[in-house]
Amino acid sequence: MELRHLKYFLAVAEELNFTKASEKLFISQPPLSRQIAELEEELHAKLFIRNNKKVELTEAGKYFKEEVTAIFQNLERISVKTKKIAENVSGEFRIAYISSIYSAVISDLIKHLKAQFPYVNFKLFEISTTKQIDALEQGKIEMGIIRSPIQSPKIKSHLWFKDGFSLVYNKKFIQIKSENEIVKLKDETFVFFNKDYAPHYHEVLLELCAFYSFTPKIIHEANNINSIVQLVKNGLGISIVPSNIAKNNQDSEIGFIELKKVNLYTNVSLITSKDDHSEITRSAVDFLLTKKSSR
Repeated sequence: MELRHLKYFLAVAEELNFTKASEKLFISQPPLSRQIAELEEELHAKLFIRNNKKVELTEAGKYFKEEVTAIFQNLERISVKTKKIAENVSGEFRIAYISSIYSAVISDLIKHLKAQFPYVNFKLFEISTTKQIDALEQGKIEMGIIRSPIQSPKIKSHLWFKDGFSLVYNKKFIQIKSENEIVKLKDETFVFFNKDYAPHYHEVLLELCAFYSFTPKIIHEANNINSIVQLVKNGLGISIVPSNIAKNNQDSEIGFIELKKVNLYTNVSLITSKDDHSEITRSAVDFLLTKKSSR
């Protein structure tokens, strides 16, 4: 069995039409049929049901298609990894991060990496947690900075820091002095993350409000933490944001009250591929982990 047999099989399995598959492969139909026949003979298994009207996969064919697809995906991953090893300290390194991470830390990271690897093209992307996980699994990024739990056998996670929550409000419109007065805000308009964009984080915010005995009136939603804070500043509502944001915001119009009574935190983690052992990745992770104590 050769790689071309698998390639030809996959083309027919995807098209379920020998004519279309042969056009896709740029070969004539008779040689394609012979290759499939050879493959079936070697496997001692019929992979396709063929008649004048249509082509269908047998149960064995369906299983074989699934496994062959996985083989080609793995070959692609191996090719990408081999290229990265060959490049070593050149090429491209892509880092994704969530909007609630203080940008100065990301800038410090890039400066650190640029000093070590001057020929690498570092790219930054602000992406939600769920999209980062997909991108990392597909090899579209090398490292991510996410919030909330992660479950993926392909990804290695490093806890960066635990983040609490703080109420954020405009001092001109809201008069509040302490956490004990939060229940007074139950009738105020809230600005939250969009549920579809950050489902886990959205649920945590609802849980926080429930702890203070009210259900928030969510009128405005946004997909970016800076947009949420700006909406609050413009007097369009109040919100609950990660305490990390409060610590790094110097706007005199904005007030923050840390929610210390509720025992709820989010994990901010660094994620990398389990197959990635590159020098650049290791340096990036180590740099950010040393920054943990300064947060």
